[in-house]
This record gives sequence, C-alpha cells and structure tokens, in this order.
Amino acid sequence: MGKHDEPIVLEGIEAGKKAAAIEAVNALIKDGQVIGIGSGSTIVYAVERIAERVAAEKLSVQCIPTSFQARKLIHDNGLILESLENCPVIDIALDGADEVDAELNCIKGGGGCLTQEKIIASNAKDFFIIGDTRKKVESLGTHWKKGVPIEVIPMAYRPIQLQIEKKLGGSAELRMAHRKAGPVVTDNGNLLLDWKFQNITDWDYVNGVIKMIPGVVETGLFIHMAKAAYFGTADGSVSIRKSSAKPSVNSTALPDENGDK
Repeated sequence: MGKHDEPIVLEGIEAGKKAAAIEAVNALIKDGQVIGIGSGSTIVYAVERIAERVAAEKLSVQCIPTSFQARKLIHDNGLILESLENCPVIDIALDGADEVDAELNCIKGGGGCLTQEKIIASNAKDFFIIGDTRKKVESLGTHWKKGVPIEVIPMAYRPIQLQIEKKLGGSAELRMAHRKAGPVVTDNGNLLLDWKFQNITDWDYVNGVIKMIPGVVETGLFIHMAKAAYFGTADGSVSIRKSSAKPSVNSTALPDENGDK
C-alpha cells in the first residue's frame, strides 16, 4: 500500500462505523427509552444520530454513560444525562467492540472503559454492538492482537500477571500510557493488564478463571451478552449478526438480513 492510500482506507473505515451506527439507531431507538451509551469512536456517530432523531421526532430518551467520554458526548449533543441510581433498569445499550466472534462473544476494553461498559450492558434488557466489518470474525484473536483487557486493583497487578500466565499461558502486560509517564489509569482509578493469548476456544472457562483471581475487577470478555451486532462497510451497507439465544419477552424485535421483522 502506498503512502497516499491510507487516508482512503481510513475514510472507508469511518464510513463503515457511521453506517452501522445510523442503521442501529434508526432500527432500535424508540420514544421513552433509557439508553446505555458505550464508549469509543463508533459511538460518536450513534450519539449524533440519536440527537438528530430526538430533535426531528421529539423523542424523549434518557442516556446513561459508560465513561467520561460517553458522558461528555451525551452532554455535548444536548441529550438527557441520567445515572443507574435513578434508572437501574436500562431498555437498550449500544456499544462498540474490539472484536466480535460468530457466537457474539466480544473483546472490549481497548479504550479502557470495560468495567463500566459491562455494568451498563448487564443491566440492559437488550445489548447491541455496532462497528465496521473489521470487527466481525469467526473466532476471537483473529485480527485483534492487543489481548484481552483486564482491569485490576493497582496493588495486585504483579501477582495477577503471574497467576494469569501460570493458569492460562500467554503474557499479561501492564498497559502503559503514551503521553504521560507510567501506566494507564482507568476512570475507576485502577490499572489495566492486556492478556495476549493463543489457541483459546472455551471463553466461559477463561473468563471465570481470570475473574476468580483476587484483585481482578473485571475482564474485557463479554460472553453471551450481546443480542446482535451491526457491521457497516465503506459503501454504506450493513449486515446484522444475531445471537442464537431465545429472545426474552421484552426483547427488541430484529430485522432479518432482508430487513423483515
């Protein structure tokens, strides 16, 4: 690839993100909902589209953020900011992902907001992923090589590293900041380990092993949580990958690949 090709590629990636975000917001957001707002670059397009629909259709929605970034997005777009204290049950949560496999298991936390993202997703009746088609894979670790993010209590990061490597192999690396001295610090005041793995297929087991280590706050493995994932391409088309789990009574109806409910 020549040096002049990169802007075209990036433009295509952004077009995919935007297409997925708009498709999801148009299909899923309804009047009166409490909405969990995820973090990351794709969510910017989703929040902008929610704000457009609120203004055009006079929708009444309340938004709960997963990070400082999400909180600022909600505020900057003039949407109603709420909290889990006031709205402990969320109708729908939208978020991005670093990678999504064929069973809708996700790796999340590349931006460091995994704990709050998982809290919001777990309290939502329906949780949806949006992203460009780079995130769509058959098995986790296909393209995402930065590892599974793990939020840890600062005093315990070193023994947690050793235990993960002993029990599961691979390497658990402390995430270092790029424009400050020292490690990345989460919104919760904790540190992040990025566990680089090989040949893992049983993600339920792996997630359980990591979470049982004292000092681990949360993992970036979102196992059997998403109802569907919207993937956008550079030409504006969007595909939907659905969960095989039986929907709940209050679950949002999804279109099939042809757009029929």
